Amino acid sequence: MNYLSVENISKSFGARTLFEGVSFGINKDQKIAFVAKNGTGKSTILSIINGLDFPDTGQVVIRKGIRMEFLSQEPNLQDELTVEESIFASDNKILKVIERYEKALENMDDQEEYQLAFDQMDQYNAWDFETQYKQILFKLKLEDLKAKVKNMSGGQRKRLALAIILINKPDLLILDEPTNHLDLEMIEWLEDYFAKENITLFMVTHDRFFLERVCNEIIELDNGKIYQYKGNYSYYLQKKEERIASENASIDKAKNLFVKELEWMRRQPKARTTKSKSRQDDFYVIKDKANSRRKEHVLELEINMERMGSKIIEMHNVSLSFNDKIILKNFDYLFNRGERIGIIGKNGTGKSTFLNILTQTLQPDSGKVVIGDTIKVGYYTQSGINPKPEQKVIDIIKEYGEYIPLTKGRTISAGQLLERFLFDRKKQHDFVEKLSGGELKRLYLCTVLIQNPNFLILDEPTNDLDIVTLNVLENFLLDYPGCLLVVSHDRYFMDKIVDHLFVFRGEGEIEDFPGNYSDFRIYEDSVEPVKDDTSKEKVNWKDNQPKKFGLSFNEQKEFSKIEREIKDLEYQKKQIEDGFSNGTVSDDEMISKGLELQKIIETLEEKEERWFELSSKMEE
Repeated sequence: MNYLSVENISKSFGARTLFEGVSFGINKDQKIAFVAKNGTGKSTILSIINGLDFPDTGQVVIRKGIRMEFLSQEPNLQDELTVEESIFASDNKILKVIERYEKALENMDDQEEYQLAFDQMDQYNAWDFETQYKQILFKLKLEDLKAKVKNMSGGQRKRLALAIILINKPDLLILDEPTNHLDLEMIEWLEDYFAKENITLFMVTHDRFFLERVCNEIIELDNGKIYQYKGNYSYYLQKKEERIASENASIDKAKNLFVKELEWMRRQPKARTTKSKSRQDDFYVIKDKANSRRKEHVLELEINMERMGSKIIEMHNVSLSFNDKIILKNFDYLFNRGERIGIIGKNGTGKSTFLNILTQTLQPDSGKVVIGDTIKVGYYTQSGINPKPEQKVIDIIKEYGEYIPLTKGRTISAGQLLERFLFDRKKQHDFVEKLSGGELKRLYLCTVLIQNPNFLILDEPTNDLDIVTLNVLENFLLDYPGCLLVVSHDRYFMDKIVDHLFVFRGEGEIEDFPGNYSDFRIYEDSVEPVKDDTSKEKVNWKDNQPKKFGLSFNEQKEFSKIEREIKDLEYQKKQIEDGFSNGTVSDDEMISKGLELQKIIETLEEKEERWFELSSKMEE
């Protein structure tokens, strides 16, 4: 059954055409992800579908009687209402019955009204519905039903809007980045909910784990054309690669034919026969095909990172509390060269506060943070970029200089750098206020990276970035030689770029887990939950041996640490060897550098031997 059809729509803003001739349909029980680059019209198409905007041409046809709900990036809620009042504000008949019953409970003196409300609960079978909607509120951390909307954070408002939509159970649910402002526990619950429920979905999301587990079809808007893939994210990646390869082969064939036809065109006399005119027309078709190279922008962010000394960043006995809430408690950690750490934990456990302490923008109650002399921190925060009025994209970058140093003594201009960040020459001269949310984040990320940091801190860098940009960012970070510290709820992203985790448990408890996010989930699922003194279930995974590894918890920490130490020693060894080979080591330093190199080689051999010992134990 077709719920909605998008028929040949187009949209332009001034001289700029976002898309044209776009058509697709949404049928009952489909769970569709809509994928496109930032700035190509995803949000505009969602707005058109929901009647918040209108296409220049074409139309959207919605089946009569279909109940459709839209979760936008900026939910439309009434500030003066409470959480409970916001939920009951819908025209859902069962919710009205529950609302009447809830009010009757508050006024038990009116027994007649209570009995009528009770009978209606039976009549509409509302008891199960009430249980379900309260479970949704609990899972989305919205238990305070009397909290007013005007006092809620942006994340809480987004969760409330999501809860209202889920409770109302529409026939068709349109979602714009539903996992933003959800912690990992909430995201995994929402995945399970959507996977089990018979619900029709059409969503824009950059969360590739979510795509993989929830969606059974992907619609891609690429260079103004629609492509449909009947499968999940893995299937989409495979088929897209095949499509691009096929297109490139077709273009290569057209280019070869174009060269032959070009020679023929040049030989033609000015007088044209009907036959030659027809062939000339074909020539121009071939020419268009041959010149339709895919405009794929591949970033090559070979930023020249400053040298790191032996001291990176040290945190000694750091503690911080806000009123009675403990954020950090006697935290100690010495960062090593080349570390790649992910930070996970529920909302409110202090992840962003930890980053502010680390960067010394917030002072702890006790303890100290020591930053090495050679360390240059690049900090990507959630606050984003603050452009001046009527400032252009190119001006933002030029504030940091006309040229940026690359490796091997090369440089790149501000304009060339922006091109590599997917801003073409025309886009560079747009006013910043014209950029989409994802483009603003991409520009902000560029401003952080061009400052040449050797210790990079990223707080939720994947929010609002499209999948194309995420792949670009991941490829850059995989080659990034400095220290990396990332807070993110994007599990796919974390799995690719980090090698161990700081797990924020709350109440100042931070655990160092030796592995990525998927390793952590397997670890947690492989142990028995134990009861703590508050009778809440808590996984005591430190005291259990995991199924995945044949190592104790302490051995896993040692294994992860050794890998980082080996990397550090190899770097030191290469630096000294390069000094000997290029003649930068003076005669006076020959002996001391030789002894230093010998000591590094011996230590490296010891570490490698222990690494092999632990590695073989893992395979038992």
